[in-house]
Amino acid sequence: MIPTLINPNDPLERQNEKLLKIAESLMRRVEESTNASGAAYAQFQRAAMLEQEVRARTQDLERALDLLNDSNGRLALANQETEAARANLANAIETVQEGFALFNTDEELVLCNSRFGMHMPDIRKALVPGLQFIDYVDLVSKSHYLSLPESETPLDWATRRMERHQDDHVIFNVRMSGRRWVQVSEHRTLDGGTVILQTDITDIMRVERQERDRILDDQARLIRATLEHIDQGLCIFDSKQRLAGWNTRASELLAIPTTQFQMGAQFSTLFARARAEMTFEGVTGPEAVEAWVNSEDERPPLSFEVNRGRTNYLSVFAQEMPDKGFVISFTDVTAERQAAQALANANEMLEQRVADRTEELAEALLDAERANASKSRFVAAASHDLLQPLSAAKLYVASLGGDDDNETRRVAAKAESALNSVEHILEALLDISKLDSGRASVHVSTVPLGDMFRQLGDAFRPAAHAKGLDLRIVPTKARVASDAAYLRRIVQNLMSNAIRYSEKGKILVGARHVGNSVRIEVWDTGIGIPKDQQEVVFREFQRLNADASAAEGMGLGLAIVERACGLLKHPVRLESEVGKGTMLSIEVPRVDMVAVDTDRTEPQNDVEQNGDLAGVIALLIENDENLRNALTMTMEGWGVNVIDCPGQDHAVDLLREIEVSPDFIIADYQLDDGALGTDAIKAITDEFGPIPSCIISANRSIELIDACAKSNLLLLPKPIDAQRLMQFLGGIVVPDDPKLRV
Repeated sequence: MIPTLINPNDPLERQNEKLLKIAESLMRRVEESTNASGAAYAQFQRAAMLEQEVRARTQDLERALDLLNDSNGRLALANQETEAARANLANAIETVQEGFALFNTDEELVLCNSRFGMHMPDIRKALVPGLQFIDYVDLVSKSHYLSLPESETPLDWATRRMERHQDDHVIFNVRMSGRRWVQVSEHRTLDGGTVILQTDITDIMRVERQERDRILDDQARLIRATLEHIDQGLCIFDSKQRLAGWNTRASELLAIPTTQFQMGAQFSTLFARARAEMTFEGVTGPEAVEAWVNSEDERPPLSFEVNRGRTNYLSVFAQEMPDKGFVISFTDVTAERQAAQALANANEMLEQRVADRTEELAEALLDAERANASKSRFVAAASHDLLQPLSAAKLYVASLGGDDDNETRRVAAKAESALNSVEHILEALLDISKLDSGRASVHVSTVPLGDMFRQLGDAFRPAAHAKGLDLRIVPTKARVASDAAYLRRIVQNLMSNAIRYSEKGKILVGARHVGNSVRIEVWDTGIGIPKDQQEVVFREFQRLNADASAAEGMGLGLAIVERACGLLKHPVRLESEVGKGTMLSIEVPRVDMVAVDTDRTEPQNDVEQNGDLAGVIALLIENDENLRNALTMTMEGWGVNVIDCPGQDHAVDLLREIEVSPDFIIADYQLDDGALGTDAIKAITDEFGPIPSCIISANRSIELIDACAKSNLLLLPKPIDAQRLMQFLGGIVVPDDPKLRV
């Protein structure tokens, strides 16, 4: 029977208790034995790793030693090959028929063959390795075998030689004693050294001289034949003023017998014979000609004209030759003179006619410029003056919009629509006037097209839906470099034009990347534009639908687009097919591709967005009574308490009297007696503390816009947009009106 630690007869609880104690004891013994054996195993493992590292290092050292032995063997072989190459090079240059020398980058002689300097035995021994190039040149210049001209010294020759040494490639000939010639060619090596080759060309020079003499004889005969076949008279004189060559034409033109033209004849004799028949014209006379011939200095070319007889004119040209001789040519210009005289007479008559016509055209142009300037000033002034009562009318009509009577609201809506049409026409006239007058300025900045498209889509979608058109705006993240206001007006006009001439279908507005530009495209399914009218539509007051009313525009939209795009240098393109639709596009430089949040929503221009305006106190400074009453009525209709004043002094006195500080200030820019609303606001805020303020004005000048921006004043253009005014009084930040920049 196998002994057991557990008594089967014990209760289960007792057996379990014994088993737990046995297990705990066994586990304790196992853990103790594992700790001891683990330390020993770790020591053994480290010893094994060290042995492996020693073995690996030993193998690396053995390989390095093998490589070192191999490199030493290769180095010895390379040294042997170098010495062999050096010997071969020395043997090779020694076999060269020319003298050969090599200077290194430090201008020191490295090696030369036995033929180098063989024409100068007196310096041959000094040509040894290590010789400096400048010393070599000095030795050559002082050699007795160098043949120099009488006017040149050894120092001059050495200086000129060193100057030529600066070039990468030099070839020249050197004359040696005994009528021998050596050609020296010098070339720069890739590493900056210098190679010199010396070639004996004595035989070549001798043959060349013989050939030159033969050629000169042939050339003399050819020149003689040529002189006889040219239409000019020609006389050639040597350095001693003796006749060396001439042709028969010279005798004919000068009316001198041929017998007097003899080889060696003196210039003075021939000139005395010719001048008796000549009359000199201009500042050059016979004395000047004789002085030019007898001059010892370098003679510049001399040109003059003479009259022989009454009808013959000769053009004379004299030029010095390199040997101090000179050539005189005579050209018969009688026909040219007569033609020139006839042409001069015709020119005088023509000039008189041109002068008369120019005077007429200048007067007509001046009248046109005056008329154009007057037109521009009239349009600008008339539009500006009309904006004042138009603002009042719009505000009066806006106040009627809240009437309970439906008929009144309907009439007010129609009146407001008509006034909006008048406002659009006036704005278009102002745009055209400003673009034509050259007073338009451009403010280029980064424009996110996504925001612009979204705003224009919100503005035009009601008009498109009213005609049953589907207006689609393609979202874009493109940013372009342009004037934000002009670009907005351009796209606005394109969209308005598309809606106006589309009766059904859809309008699509989007942007397409084209190289470094973005092409803004407006597609419509309208009536289309015939080919012969595609240029006409960009002119002022041109509309395809002649029956359209003035409320639908006066045909200025595309004219403004073309002028504004020309100002911004944005190319315009038109594609159209009659009955199918039109695509108008402009190309704008792209700035970058920074993402734009296209999900951002603009604040709505509803009255509820502005909160309750009841109890708000607004100070109104407006010198025009009608506009002041209209503004007061409009704001009081919103629950605003209005303190209306015609000027600054009245406003300040009234505020002091009632001891009330307004919540907002609304001031016209141009008040009576030349006072400015900006000055009035500053005076009031200096006395009563900071007050949110805005300027209302029909003035759209850059100076006013910048002044308001500098003073942190909101600028509301006339005609005043009631919604923007309501936003201002409600404390909402009102964005800049793009019309202010146009």
